[in-house]
Amino acid sequence: MAPKLTRRRLLGTLGTGALASTAGCMSALGFETQSAWRDPPLVENRPDAVYVPAITEGMKMYGKQTAGPYGVALTYSYPHRFWTLTGTEFSKTVVESDDSIHLMVSLWDAETGMVLPVDSGLTIEILRDGNLVSEEIAYPMLSQQMGLHYGSNYALDGEGSYEVTVRVGGVSLRRTGAFEGRFGQAETATFDIEFDTDELYDVPLTNPENPGSRGAISPMEMANVPVGRAPDPESLPGRHLGRATSGDAVFHAFALDADRFGDGTYLYVSPRTPHNGIVLPMMGLTATVSHDSGTTETDLTRTLDPELGYHYGTSVDSLDAGNEVRVAVAVPPQVARHDGYETAFVEMEPTTFTVPS
Repeated sequence: MAPKLTRRRLLGTLGTGALASTAGCMSALGFETQSAWRDPPLVENRPDAVYVPAITEGMKMYGKQTAGPYGVALTYSYPHRFWTLTGTEFSKTVVESDDSIHLMVSLWDAETGMVLPVDSGLTIEILRDGNLVSEEIAYPMLSQQMGLHYGSNYALDGEGSYEVTVRVGGVSLRRTGAFEGRFGQAETATFDIEFDTDELYDVPLTNPENPGSRGAISPMEMANVPVGRAPDPESLPGRHLGRATSGDAVFHAFALDADRFGDGTYLYVSPRTPHNGIVLPMMGLTATVSHDSGTTETDLTRTLDPELGYHYGTSVDSLDAGNEVRVAVAVPPQVARHDGYETAFVEMEPTTFTVPS
């Protein structure tokens, strides 16, 4: 069974005789006393794929509410490292000495429960006694425990009461079907929270079995907060052109005849993480269709649809049996990543699908 520990217990033993009794557990988790919790272990020789991290951190919830069409949940954990991506270049964000907490926001459609990747920004503002403590745009993030969410590390002004306002900038990407015209407006959700280090330090730490192996920790299911799983491919409409992988991402391609997408045949791709099936947003994809009369190349547009979920699609004149569809990744998912995802979905080779008979 994977060892578990809390940071409150860890802190309570540092510098006391009781430290010896927990040394084995701390060693199993990979902690050294001088670093305590701010630099937890990282798997060496990580694969260029999704992998089981060396340590996982639990989380707790401050609350959830509805703001316009959005469901919003505010959760928290220890400050921890993460990686941001610009193009194909990573930048590691380390825990600073004044970081107090890692705040996370989950955002979904209150009617359908579908997680919403917001491309126009989500801001977290923190006030104490009416005075601004922090205000910054939260990163869209992938986490094995939390799925697709928004978050960052924040420095607070000690324990006590705070007002946290989440400002949703709206969804600017294409929306189709019953989603057309929805999610365009900005909304806010405000949470009154108590920052208590005892509560924070009671969040459990776990080191999973087989760290570094290809695989993933299952997301935490918390109070009906969705984690952003892509639709089951068997539930998606249209002709299934096949399944392919690139950069350890899983791609399912489909051809669909539906008036709401315009004339011709709608070609769409539904990408997701392996193991947990979390949607992969904010990519740049192109498709090249090879047929008897030549080839046609087109961009695949990021689209939100109540049936197809978050996907990438375009209308083509036709897709006939034997035609080849080559999908290339011009831009990998522009989302920050927690341990276990930072080495995947970066170097992504083209994939090819053949239209079945």
